[in-house]
Parts: sequence; structure tokens; C-alpha cells
Amino acid sequence: MAVATARLLAALPPERIRLALRLVRLGAGGPASPEQALAAREAVTAVSARCATAHGCLQRSLAVVLLCRMDGVWVTWCTGVRTRPFRSHAWVETAGAPVGEPYPEGYFAPILRVPSRAGVSARQEQ
Repeated sequence: MAVATARLLAALPPERIRLALRLVRLGAGGPASPEQALAAREAVTAVSARCATAHGCLQRSLAVVLLCRMDGVWVTWCTGVRTRPFRSHAWVETAGAPVGEPYPEGYFAPILRVPSRAGVSARQEQ
């Protein structure tokens, strides 16, 4: 269900995705542990060939967010870019670190973020 819903969300413009995720996070418990987030990522990539590819990062990140939310926890959803070479990417973070990503921390500059509600500032959500 998370993968199918993520596919629909991925078709929306970025601001609509962010708004939808802000609504979905309402009522979520605390942040997911790195182990919970990694388990969600592995479950998503196990059931979706698209989410398992580099080109499926948006749908994969959204599906991980939704699966974690179904478990009552939240991960920070991020999108960002790199300029040389130009690439865009979507990922999730827990404890300030990307989960299951092949890229080092800081490889992409975040543009949009939807962190847990606890301690959220306007700057954190960019």
C-alpha cells in the first residue's frame, strides 16, 4: 500500500508533496530509529523494482516515509540537488543522517525537508 500511494504522491508538484507529508505526519510518534528506517527501505525495495533503482528515489523515499508512518514513527523526507555533475535526488534521514544511501552525507544540498514535528523550525523545513 505504501509503494502504490507513493507512486501517486510522486506525480504531484513538490509543494503539494510537502503539504501532503505535513498532513500525514500529524499524530506520528517520535522519530524512527536508523534500524526502523533501514528496515522500511529494505521492505520497499523488496516489493518494488522501480523503488530499487536509482531512478526510483522519489517514489522510494515517499514509500519509506509512508511505511514508517504506518508503524507510528517518522523519518525526515528530503529532496536536494548536486550541481557538478547536476543531479537531483530524494532520500530519508534519521538522526540527521541519510538512510541506506550510496552517497556520503552532504553529497546533495537539501532543498525541501519534512522532519518530525518535534522541534521543527521553519528553517528545518525549508
